[in-house]
Amino acid sequence: MTPGHCYGVDVPDTEPVIAVVGPGAVGGLLAWLLQRAGADVVIVGRAASVEAINSQGLRVTSGLFGEGTEFVSARETVPDGASVVLAVKTFGLDDSLKLIARSTPLDVLSLMNGIGHREVLGAGLEGIPVAAGSIAVESIRTEDRGIEHKSPFLRLAVPSSAAEFTSVRTLAKTPAELTVGGTDAEVLWRKFRFLAPMALLTSYWQTGLGEALDRDPALTQALLADVVACEATDGVHDTVESLATTLAAFPATMRTSLQADLAVGNPSELDSIGGVLLRQAERHDVAVPALEKVVAKLSESG
Repeated sequence: MTPGHCYGVDVPDTEPVIAVVGPGAVGGLLAWLLQRAGADVVIVGRAASVEAINSQGLRVTSGLFGEGTEFVSARETVPDGASVVLAVKTFGLDDSLKLIARSTPLDVLSLMNGIGHREVLGAGLEGIPVAAGSIAVESIRTEDRGIEHKSPFLRLAVPSSAAEFTSVRTLAKTPAELTVGGTDAEVLWRKFRFLAPMALLTSYWQTGLGEALDRDPALTQALLADVVACEATDGVHDTVESLATTLAAFPATMRTSLQADLAVGNPSELDSIGGVLLRQAERHDVAVPALEKVVAKLSESG
């Protein structure tokens, strides 16, 4: 497989099972797409989710991919030798890592938010091929346990090291947009550079992205500059202007899972989004006053 956009890859019938760890709105959508692509898929989650999926299937509504129900096998453990896709929120990493390590997986592709988890996975899965990719999508769980894919896109990016993972070659058969290339750090920052300010600003103002960007232009500009400065400490370079252009291209009504979780007092990824940036800045002695202001307010409200 060569770097770039990858479509139409044939996956042999003898490929290992693909285990999607995390039956939420993102993991469920991926499992649904993989099942539709003809893969042998297992979704791994807690008992209540497993019972619901095994009895009701995964029902997805998507303007991009259509709608329907796929009866994907669900269980509480990872099958031995599986090609794993990790799609949990960062606060679920420790429990998921223990499950995965016990199964001796073939390989592991992480699609988690943030940048701090790649070292944790590498240390906890020593000797297992592990790659940190990213996914850009807006997908939510509905009250009746369905999945609504709301964004007019689903973009996956994985590093070159994962090009031959079973999960990646199978994702290439789905209609999702898949890009392969670069290092783990480059791939993670490609998403995190816009995810972090998007999540922080929509949560700070508790509104859609368009209004969140426009409510206080000086704060927005300063926060983007802080994110760009943190990115540079990881050897990935960007500009505030480029980042602003990227954010402006998203739907103005777009909201984030961090925003939703903080609004109702659920466990959130604030630490893995805002906290990890603050720690990155501290390690490299970079001043990030706007980031500190936003994270401090969100920490109080959370």
